[in-house]
Amino acid sequence: MNTKLIIYQLLPRLFGNKNENCIPNGTIEENGCGKLNNINTTVLNKIKKLGITHIWYTGIIEHAQKTDYTKYGIAKDNPYIVKGNAGSPYAIKDYYDVDPDLAVNVPKRIVEFENLVKRTHNAGMKVIIDFVPNHVARQYHSDSKPIGIEDLGAGDDNTYFFKQSNNFYYIPRQQFAPNINWGAVTEAYNEFPAKATGNDCFSAFPGEYDWYETIKLNYGIDYGDGSHHFDPIPDTWFKMLHILRYWASKGIDGFRCDMAHMVPIEFWKWAIANVKETYPEMIFIAEIYNTNLYHDFIKVGGFDFLYDKVTLYDTLRGVQCSNYSAAQITNCWQTVDGINANMLNFLENHDEQRFASKQYAGDAAIVTPSLVVSSMINTGPMMIYAGQELGEQAADAEGYSGLDGRTTIFDYWSIPTLRRWYNNGACDDSLLTSREIWLRNLYTKVLSLCNNEKAISNGSFFDLMYVNYNNATLNPHDHYVFLRHFEHETILIAVNFRSCSCDLKINIPIHAFNILGIKEGEYEAEELLSGEKMKKYLSSEVPFETFISPYNAVIWKICNKN
Repeated sequence: MNTKLIIYQLLPRLFGNKNENCIPNGTIEENGCGKLNNINTTVLNKIKKLGITHIWYTGIIEHAQKTDYTKYGIAKDNPYIVKGNAGSPYAIKDYYDVDPDLAVNVPKRIVEFENLVKRTHNAGMKVIIDFVPNHVARQYHSDSKPIGIEDLGAGDDNTYFFKQSNNFYYIPRQQFAPNINWGAVTEAYNEFPAKATGNDCFSAFPGEYDWYETIKLNYGIDYGDGSHHFDPIPDTWFKMLHILRYWASKGIDGFRCDMAHMVPIEFWKWAIANVKETYPEMIFIAEIYNTNLYHDFIKVGGFDFLYDKVTLYDTLRGVQCSNYSAAQITNCWQTVDGINANMLNFLENHDEQRFASKQYAGDAAIVTPSLVVSSMINTGPMMIYAGQELGEQAADAEGYSGLDGRTTIFDYWSIPTLRRWYNNGACDDSLLTSREIWLRNLYTKVLSLCNNEKAISNGSFFDLMYVNYNNATLNPHDHYVFLRHFEHETILIAVNFRSCSCDLKINIPIHAFNILGIKEGEYEAEELLSGEKMKKYLSSEVPFETFISPYNAVIWKICNKN
């Protein structure tokens, strides 16, 4: 049996920060910072009880920041090319080091990370970290690279815009001059010639909404004429493969690959195969937003899983916020037909607005239909973002990250819901509100069902919408219904996205019985969210009847073994 991955994303910098009095744009001394050691055995066991199988520790690798660590031999970053005081976890400064902010004992920061990996494994979960292959911080320099490894860009010929042996792209004879407001510049940043910016900005003049703090890496594509130069294998490929193997050797279990579609698929095919020769169980997750590339990134590139942002996430958000019909969910699984099991679903992550924020749903308590569909529509992974299970609203304007419904990744900050749940390491729920306890219990129940029920973790899927569009009891704008089936167990799932209750009479076609191998008849059934038990008909002639309260779902399990 396959385990369905249930991933918990957390930023250690934020997660264990206990400061109740953070100030906007505060320094690490003023606002504090979570540490790897804060994520102790008690914390991990409580996360595990949510139904979690994997933890994605975000922001582990050393990135550019404004805190001064020169006394530890770490070069200081120019503040004018760092976003926020804490900096972006995606502006990597040293691919071979752990971010010093996260360490209690800075010289032992690698050891503290290795111990966190061991604690996570001992708690029965696996570890995912970021791999950021497309770009690095503008002042990239590794002071921790192994002997014999050359820094990125060290051997570049910067008189060329593109050269196959270069690690970066250059704008020859041009000073780097971003169109941003640097205020009163007292510590000028000089870069000549300018390097291309990470979001494919091949200009010396990126704007404030460009990734001006990063440099684009060269994988052998000449963006001047679109030509590919992959033979001989580019130097950047070898350097990035070495980085992947370095972190794999630390005992981690997977990589979430940032903006994977901005790196050529030819590299992924080569690199993933090389890593898996030594670490065959290593998983690779692609952050990718181009549906035209989905199938190739799985079947050619070698990825295990892909973000399903532009299909399921965007559709569920549209149903919740923009008057989309729930029937459009059918288009989502059809778009990824054949690779459904490879799609990673989510309602929140560090890039997106919090579900409970006023910019999204505005109320964490109405999450059930979206949560059930996202976690149960296929056998692929489900991911939640730390604080989501508590209804975090991201109602703070933290500094560089303003009041935008997102939890900052750029600032030193403390997340109110997580801070109270953490409770100085007790994790005992004593400081939570009744609503937060109810919500965390809901997430625990739903996420645990994903692996407790084989029909969800391993079963087949059948969309029931096409036989219910003309059903007088079911409104395809508000309701979505589907089956999951494995061996002798069938689960009927129906969700209600609206503020009024409904009494549904759901049609199940004979085709579903034939293709899934279900026997028609009357059976004992259990609704897995409420625990309610009653007899239910599974029939192609008699509709399946169920009541659903507002913004809720039912998960009816029927064991049809005779």
